[in-house]
Amino acid sequence: MTKSNKPLVSVCIPTYNNEDYILETINCIRYQSYRKLEIIVVDDASSDNTLEVVNSIEDKRLKVVKNDTNLGMAGNWNKCLSLCKGKYIKLMCADDLIHRRLIEKEVAVMEKYPSVNLVQSDTEFIDSDNVSKGYYRRYFKGGLVDGREASKFSIFTRDFLGAPLANMIRKSTYDKLGGFDENIHYIIDYDFFMKLANFGKIYILHRPLNFFRIRNDSNTGQVLGGGEEEAYIREHRYLVEKYATDLNLSKWQVELSVIIRRITSVLGKWYLRLSLRK
Repeated sequence: MTKSNKPLVSVCIPTYNNEDYILETINCIRYQSYRKLEIIVVDDASSDNTLEVVNSIEDKRLKVVKNDTNLGMAGNWNKCLSLCKGKYIKLMCADDLIHRRLIEKEVAVMEKYPSVNLVQSDTEFIDSDNVSKGYYRRYFKGGLVDGREASKFSIFTRDFLGAPLANMIRKSTYDKLGGFDENIHYIIDYDFFMKLANFGKIYILHRPLNFFRIRNDSNTGQVLGGGEEEAYIREHRYLVEKYATDLNLSKWQVELSVIIRRITSVLGKWYLRLSLRK
């Protein structure tokens, strides 16, 4: 592709009280090898200096929006998506990082395979000091994969689909299926990417090309060790029942999935405690 015919990619960064990390996150996008980007930051009425940090950045591709009132996670993520003009969309949490060539690789896959609704890569966990704390491999197959196959396997094992930074999606698919379910709080990303996966093909790059920051005060930290485990289990049941018809699940399979998720939640809590121990 020449520079003139490369597709526009919208990178969405919803933020709330992320003054400590937002600059590093935005810069990892600004200095991507793929340059044809719009970078959309939507601040959800932060009470710290997040907005001041973002406004100090000089980049014509950067668009900054400030919410007058706090919309909450799902509301703010949906607002980010609604502002996108690119052919492809990548949503990043405001404390995460990606490899310098990830967007380039994701676009190449999307352009080669029109049937692919989302591209995924493996994840490396990092702590607040960018120290590696582990590795998260996506679905065991690589390359082109049937999305429903990966979704069904996921609900009986672990979430292979969530984590926004690990995914790139087609705007046309988002336009057809809609955004994040605002009835969900803790696993809205899992639900959203499962919806897209069930719509067709996904493509998996088995390299750790994105870096997910684990913190006790994050949404993931609250799910795995902050006292919100039961709320997470209830949401998982909601998700499985929501897609039971799509995935041809029986009632006993729904119950089995909930039991497995409860076990993996306990294991995840101990992993988080050990990973963040100084």
